[in-house]
Amino acid sequence: MEKKENCFKRFFGEFKKFITRGNVLDMAVGVIVGGAFTAIINALSNNILKPLIDWLLAAIMGGDSLSDIYTVLKPVYDSATGLLDLSQSIYIDWGAFINAIINFLLIAFVLFCIVRTINKVSEAQGKLKDEYRKEKEAVKKYRREGLTRDEAVERYRKELEEAEKAKKEEARLAEEKAAAERAEAEAKAMANTRLLEEIRDLLKQR
Repeated sequence: MEKKENCFKRFFGEFKKFITRGNVLDMAVGVIVGGAFTAIINALSNNILKPLIDWLLAAIMGGDSLSDIYTVLKPVYDSATGLLDLSQSIYIDWGAFINAIINFLLIAFVLFCIVRTINKVSEAQGKLKDEYRKEKEAVKKYRREGLTRDEAVERYRKELEEAEKAKKEEARLAEEKAAAERAEAEAKAMANTRLLEEIRDLLKQR
Protein backbone atom coordinates (compact mmCIF):
# COMPACT_ATOMS: atom_id res chain seq x y z
CA MET A 1 0.00 0.00 0.00
CA GLU A 2 2.82 2.35 0.96
CA LYS A 3 4.51 1.58 -2.32
CA LYS A 4 1.37 2.65 -4.24
CA GLU A 5 1.12 5.88 -2.22
CA ASN A 6 4.77 6.67 -2.90
CA CYS A 7 4.18 5.95 -6.57
CA PHE A 8 1.20 8.33 -6.66
CA LYS A 9 3.12 11.00 -4.77
CA ARG A 10 6.03 10.72 -7.16
CA PHE A 11 3.68 10.85 -10.16
CA PHE A 12 1.84 13.96 -8.92
CA GLY A 13 5.15 15.52 -7.88
CA GLU A 14 6.48 15.10 -11.42
CA PHE A 15 3.18 16.42 -12.80
CA LYS A 16 3.43 19.48 -10.54
CA LYS A 17 6.98 20.15 -11.74
CA PHE A 18 5.83 19.77 -15.34
CA ILE A 19 2.92 22.23 -15.13
CA THR A 20 4.96 24.80 -13.19
CA ARG A 21 7.81 24.84 -15.70
CA GLY A 22 8.36 28.14 -17.48
CA ASN A 23 7.80 26.74 -20.96
CA VAL A 24 4.42 25.22 -20.06
CA LEU A 25 3.23 28.38 -18.33
CA ASP A 26 4.40 30.50 -21.26
CA MET A 27 2.57 28.19 -23.65
CA ALA A 28 -0.63 28.39 -21.58
CA VAL A 29 -0.45 32.18 -21.48
CA GLY A 30 0.23 32.21 -25.22
CA VAL A 31 -2.85 30.04 -25.92
CA ILE A 32 -5.10 32.30 -23.80
CA VAL A 33 -3.71 35.50 -25.33
CA GLY A 34 -3.92 33.92 -28.80
CA GLY A 35 -7.63 33.18 -28.29
CA ALA A 36 -8.33 36.75 -27.19
CA PHE A 37 -6.18 38.08 -30.04
CA THR A 38 -8.14 36.00 -32.58
CA ALA A 39 -11.39 37.47 -31.26
CA ILE A 40 -9.97 41.00 -31.67
CA ILE A 41 -8.82 40.28 -35.23
CA ASN A 42 -12.20 38.79 -36.16
CA ALA A 43 -14.00 41.80 -34.67
CA LEU A 44 -11.74 44.20 -36.57
CA SER A 45 -12.21 42.28 -39.80
CA ASN A 46 -15.95 41.62 -39.57
CA ASN A 47 -17.13 44.83 -37.90
CA ILE A 48 -14.82 47.47 -39.38
CA LEU A 49 -12.96 46.35 -42.51
CA LYS A 50 -15.65 44.12 -44.02
CA PRO A 51 -18.36 46.85 -43.90
CA LEU A 52 -15.93 49.28 -45.56
CA ILE A 53 -15.17 46.76 -48.31
CA ASP A 54 -18.89 46.06 -48.73
CA TRP A 55 -19.53 49.79 -49.07
CA LEU A 56 -16.77 50.11 -51.71
CA LEU A 57 -18.12 47.11 -53.63
CA ALA A 58 -21.63 48.56 -53.53
CA ALA A 59 -20.28 51.87 -54.87
CA ILE A 60 -18.07 50.33 -57.59
CA MET A 61 -19.66 47.05 -58.63
CA GLY A 62 -23.18 47.35 -57.31
CA GLY A 63 -22.83 44.32 -55.02
CA ASP A 64 -24.20 44.39 -51.50
CA SER A 65 -21.37 42.62 -49.66
CA LEU A 66 -18.46 40.22 -49.92
CA SER A 67 -20.91 37.32 -49.60
CA ASP A 68 -22.34 38.29 -53.01
CA ILE A 69 -19.02 37.72 -54.77
CA TYR A 70 -19.08 34.15 -56.04
CA THR A 71 -18.89 32.18 -59.28
CA VAL A 72 -21.50 29.46 -59.72
CA LEU A 73 -20.11 26.31 -61.35
CA LYS A 74 -23.19 24.08 -61.07
CA PRO A 75 -26.40 25.93 -60.17
CA VAL A 76 -29.27 24.26 -58.34
CA TYR A 77 -32.60 26.12 -58.16
CA ASP A 78 -35.28 25.88 -55.52
CA SER A 79 -38.26 24.06 -57.01
CA ALA A 80 -40.74 26.17 -55.05
CA THR A 81 -39.35 29.67 -55.61
CA GLY A 82 -37.19 29.13 -58.67
CA LEU A 83 -34.33 31.01 -56.98
CA LEU A 84 -30.73 29.85 -56.86
CA ASP A 85 -30.08 27.56 -53.87
CA LEU A 86 -26.46 28.20 -52.87
CA SER A 87 -26.53 25.50 -50.20
CA GLN A 88 -27.06 22.87 -52.92
CA SER A 89 -25.09 24.55 -55.72
CA ILE A 90 -21.39 24.20 -56.46
CA TYR A 91 -19.70 27.61 -56.50
CA ILE A 92 -16.46 29.45 -55.79
CA ASP A 93 -16.85 31.75 -52.80
CA TRP A 94 -14.54 34.66 -53.63
CA GLY A 95 -15.88 36.72 -50.70
CA ALA A 96 -14.83 34.15 -48.11
CA PHE A 97 -11.44 33.89 -49.78
CA ILE A 98 -10.94 37.68 -49.67
CA ASN A 99 -12.05 37.74 -46.03
CA ALA A 100 -9.53 34.99 -45.17
CA ILE A 101 -6.75 36.99 -46.88
CA ILE A 102 -7.69 40.10 -44.87
CA ASN A 103 -7.57 38.12 -41.60
CA PHE A 104 -4.23 36.59 -42.56
CA LEU A 105 -2.68 39.97 -43.41
CA LEU A 106 -3.95 41.52 -40.17
CA ILE A 107 -2.61 38.66 -38.04
CA ALA A 108 0.73 38.61 -39.91
CA PHE A 109 1.14 42.39 -39.52
CA VAL A 110 0.36 42.40 -35.80
CA LEU A 111 2.63 39.38 -35.16
CA PHE A 112 5.40 41.07 -37.14
CA CYS A 113 5.07 44.19 -34.93
CA ILE A 114 5.10 42.07 -31.75
CA VAL A 115 8.11 39.98 -32.82
CA ARG A 116 9.97 43.10 -33.98
CA THR A 117 9.37 44.78 -30.61
CA ILE A 118 10.44 41.67 -28.68
CA ASN A 119 13.61 41.37 -30.79
CA LYS A 120 14.48 45.02 -30.16
CA VAL A 121 13.93 44.62 -26.40
CA SER A 122 16.02 41.42 -26.36
CA GLU A 123 18.77 43.13 -28.36
CA ALA A 124 18.79 46.09 -25.95
CA GLN A 125 18.92 43.74 -22.96
CA GLY A 126 21.79 41.79 -24.53
CA LYS A 127 23.67 45.01 -25.16
CA LEU A 128 23.18 46.16 -21.57
CA LYS A 129 24.34 42.78 -20.24
CA ASP A 130 27.41 42.90 -22.48
CA GLU A 131 28.26 46.42 -21.32
CA TYR A 132 27.78 45.42 -17.68
CA ARG A 133 30.04 42.35 -18.16
CA LYS A 134 32.76 44.45 -19.79
CA GLU A 135 32.58 47.05 -17.02
CA LYS A 136 32.75 44.35 -14.35
CA GLU A 137 35.81 42.74 -15.95
CA ALA A 138 37.54 46.11 -16.37
CA VAL A 139 36.82 47.12 -12.76
CA LYS A 140 38.25 43.82 -11.52
CA LYS A 141 41.37 44.38 -13.61
CA TYR A 142 41.88 47.91 -12.26
CA ARG A 143 41.21 46.78 -8.69
CA ARG A 144 44.06 44.29 -9.07
CA GLU A 145 46.26 47.24 -10.05
CA GLY A 146 45.57 48.85 -6.66
CA LEU A 147 42.70 51.24 -7.48
CA THR A 148 39.60 51.58 -5.34
CA ARG A 149 36.24 50.56 -6.79
CA ASP A 150 35.18 54.17 -7.42
CA GLU A 151 38.51 54.96 -9.08
CA ALA A 152 38.28 51.83 -11.22
CA VAL A 153 34.72 52.67 -12.34
CA GLU A 154 35.73 56.25 -13.12
CA ARG A 155 38.77 55.11 -15.11
CA TYR A 156 36.66 52.62 -17.10
CA ARG A 157 34.05 55.25 -17.91
CA LYS A 158 36.71 57.74 -19.00
CA GLU A 159 38.29 55.14 -21.27
CA LEU A 160 34.85 54.29 -22.64
CA GLU A 161 34.15 57.97 -23.32
CA GLU A 162 37.53 58.42 -25.03
CA ALA A 163 36.92 55.30 -27.14
CA GLU A 164 33.51 56.68 -28.17
CA LYS A 165 35.06 60.02 -29.10
CA ALA A 166 37.79 58.28 -31.11
CA LYS A 167 35.15 56.19 -32.90
CA LYS A 168 33.12 59.30 -33.78
CA GLU A 169 36.26 61.09 -34.98
CA GLU A 170 37.21 58.10 -37.13
CA ALA A 171 33.70 58.04 -38.62
CA ARG A 172 33.91 61.80 -39.30
CA LEU A 173 37.29 61.48 -41.02
CA ALA A 174 36.03 58.55 -43.11
CA GLU A 175 32.98 60.58 -44.15
CA GLU A 176 35.15 63.58 -45.07
CA LYS A 177 37.45 61.33 -47.09
CA ALA A 178 34.47 59.80 -48.91
CA ALA A 179 33.07 63.28 -49.61
CA ALA A 180 36.44 64.45 -50.96
CA GLU A 181 36.69 61.37 -53.19
CA ARG A 182 33.17 62.00 -54.50
CA ALA A 183 33.99 65.65 -55.19
CA GLU A 184 37.20 64.65 -56.98
CA ALA A 185 35.34 62.08 -59.08
CA GLU A 186 32.68 64.65 -59.98
CA ALA A 187 35.37 67.20 -60.91
CA LYS A 188 37.08 64.63 -63.15
CA ALA A 189 33.76 63.77 -64.75
CA MET A 190 33.08 67.47 -65.40
CA ALA A 191 36.57 67.93 -66.86
CA ASN A 192 36.08 64.93 -69.16
CA THR A 193 32.69 66.29 -70.22
CA ARG A 194 34.18 69.68 -71.05
CA LEU A 195 37.00 68.03 -73.01
CA LEU A 196 34.52 66.00 -75.02
CA GLU A 197 32.45 69.11 -75.70
CA GLU A 198 35.57 70.98 -76.90
CA ILE A 199 36.49 68.07 -79.18
CA ARG A 200 32.93 68.02 -80.53
CA ASP A 201 33.03 71.79 -81.22
CA LEU A 202 36.39 71.47 -83.03
CA LEU A 203 35.03 68.67 -85.19
CA LYS A 204 31.97 70.76 -86.03
CA GLN A 205 34.18 73.71 -87.11
CA ARG A 206 36.07 71.46 -89.54
